[in-house]
Amino acid sequence: MSEMIFETPVFIKEIRETAVDTVKTPFFYNDGGVPTYLSELPTGITPLVPAVTNPAMAMGNEYIVADVMGVKQTPPYGVETQLGFAASEVAFAPLWATRDVAAAFGITLVEPGQAVMLSSPVVELQQIEYEYGVFAGHWSPYQDTGRSLLSVVCTDLEHHNFPHVFASTDPTQPLVTSVARYWPKLGVIRLADLWVPRGSALYIPPKPASAQLECIDLHNNRNSARACWGDIRQNSIVTQTLLQNDNGFFYWYWNALPTTHGKPVTVG
Repeated sequence: MSEMIFETPVFIKEIRETAVDTVKTPFFYNDGGVPTYLSELPTGITPLVPAVTNPAMAMGNEYIVADVMGVKQTPPYGVETQLGFAASEVAFAPLWATRDVAAAFGITLVEPGQAVMLSSPVVELQQIEYEYGVFAGHWSPYQDTGRSLLSVVCTDLEHHNFPHVFASTDPTQPLVTSVARYWPKLGVIRLADLWVPRGSALYIPPKPASAQLECIDLHNNRNSARACWGDIRQNSIVTQTLLQNDNGFFYWYWNALPTTHGKPVTVG
């Protein structure tokens, strides 16, 4: 039988990058679904009050963190913490990203026509338009599997001292962002996938590390194209992300158990 060669699936593709000066243009404005950074807001637009971290808010599927299995320094990039869950499989709760649901993870939903003032210790950030494929989350940087695409997805979350904007800009599919809230002293974590309606965006402020924090808000966007699963015509999405592309320092939290990711019951 002759060899059959299939097309290479899209993993993560960078389309274009734009510099964002958080001092000169401190406002993120969702201009009808188009991510925009402005020095002043249009007349009549009042910036949203960003969500604050309230440890009493708890959404998503709860798991017991039975053990911290290891902490690995990976200079100059960051720190990896392996969590041990008291479970055999992990399910992320699929939730539409409403204002209250996003706030339960320290995140602000910015809908079309709304704005938020950026908080950033880093002046120069980058707005990058990406194409994410459905297999982007099927890679593990922690389990010595190299560049292989895996049949399972592990829990892979992060926080860092620069802000994010995750904009849902695909013309047909919503954006999916995995999130968590972790209470280290209680040994409890709650996990969810936020499904961001097309045209909306998530603003995640800087989340610096501190031993004094009662809870830690975490996120990861490599499962951005999760909404494409089951769609025979589309296996990737386009999205735009504000981030520190160079010299960022990350705090990663991961668990090796296989995870499942469903679709929300209601329509967003």
